[in-house]
Amino acid sequence: VQLQASGGGLVQAGGSLRLSCAASERTFSAYIMGWFRQTPGKERKLVAAISKSGVSTYYTDSVKGRFTVSRDNAKNSLYLQMNSLKSDDTAVYYCAAKRNDDSPDYEFWGQGTQVTVSS
Repeated sequence: VQLQASGGGLVQAGGSLRLSCAASERTFSAYIMGWFRQTPGKERKLVAAISKSGVSTYYTDSVKGRFTVSRDNAKNSLYLQMNSLKSDDTAVYYCAAKRNDDSPDYEFWGQGTQVTVSS
């Protein structure tokens, strides 16, 4: 599956952004989806994930209550609504997909979109 992330930009602290990730395949619903972020010199970290049906979600502690991950399988799309943004949220955000719930490894990656939060 090919993934295309979009929606990044520059926002003031306390503001909001909505990231989108478009998938190329009609079998989008067969993939567990995740949003990762990476800052220079640091490893890429999982921010949020959502199950194939969208019923189950995961958030890293630092974004709980501020970020919401969702998906629309009819539109082959993944979203990340980010509210109350902080300067620590500044990063390149990547969407990713995997087929196997038992594996921690994501197989497919989008190109990344830059989010910059100014304080």
